[in-house]
Amino acid sequence: MNVGVCKISLRLPENLSLKGKRRVLKSITTRVGSKFNVSVAEVDDQSLWQSAVLGICCVSNNSHYTNAVLSKVVDFIVNSRFEVEILDYEIEILPV
Repeated sequence: MNVGVCKISLRLPENLSLKGKRRVLKSITTRVGSKFNVSVAEVDDQSLWQSAVLGICCVSNNSHYTNAVLSKVVDFIVNSRFEVEILDYEIEILPV
């Protein structure tokens, strides 16, 4: 079994409040979670209104599949019309 973890640092340049941030992040987490069958949560920068860090997790029996799914999630966020910029991301595959 392999657990894939992806940490994505986001910038929300057009956001003006925490309420607006919650709206954008809710849209991202709902769409990514349902499209790719992964778990998504905001894991850092909860009190900053123009910054967010998302944690994404995928579990499978194949490390290549896990890496491919997490890479597709990052590509989906980059290519979608969310009001965010990806500052950095890192993917780690952990054998369990």
